[in-house]
Amino acid sequence: MIGKDIIFIIFAVITVGSAALVVFSKKIIYAAFSLMLSLFGVAALFVFLNADFLAAVQVIVYVGGILVLILFGVLLTVKISSDNVISHLSQRIWGSIAAVGMFVLIFIAITRTNWTILDKSEDVVYYPQSEAIGIQLLTNYILPFEVASILLLAALIGAMFLVRPENK
Repeated sequence: MIGKDIIFIIFAVITVGSAALVVFSKKIIYAAFSLMLSLFGVAALFVFLNADFLAAVQVIVYVGGILVLILFGVLLTVKISSDNVISHLSQRIWGSIAAVGMFVLIFIAITRTNWTILDKSEDVVYYPQSEAIGIQLLTNYILPFEVASILLLAALIGAMFLVRPENK
């Protein structure tokens, strides 16, 4: 086993372990911080797959945006540190059924895949895909990109309008 494999296993254990902490944590603040660690681990696994664009999007969008929003929501909620998350028995049953079903599907996909091993003598050339995606996004698809940004801005303004206090 080489160093790259050991580092991959470490990140995989961190990702799965922190995901388990998200599920089994009684305090919601611990679950949120465990989710952050899990999302960073997924980004690291994307780096190992030579998917640099997906790793950057994972960190920017999920860790930098959505998770920070979740943390602000959790931290700004009154008395959230003293509340415990209660999960009912029916939630655990349906969650267990879903987990076993996903495990079976993933196991079937792994066992039925025709795995090919690259010949060690062949040089595998890595081309970063983020440059090609950036060129395509900002040349051929600039109009849909800008329309999506305006739509997200409108949604943000609408959300702010909905949560503002009403003056009577």
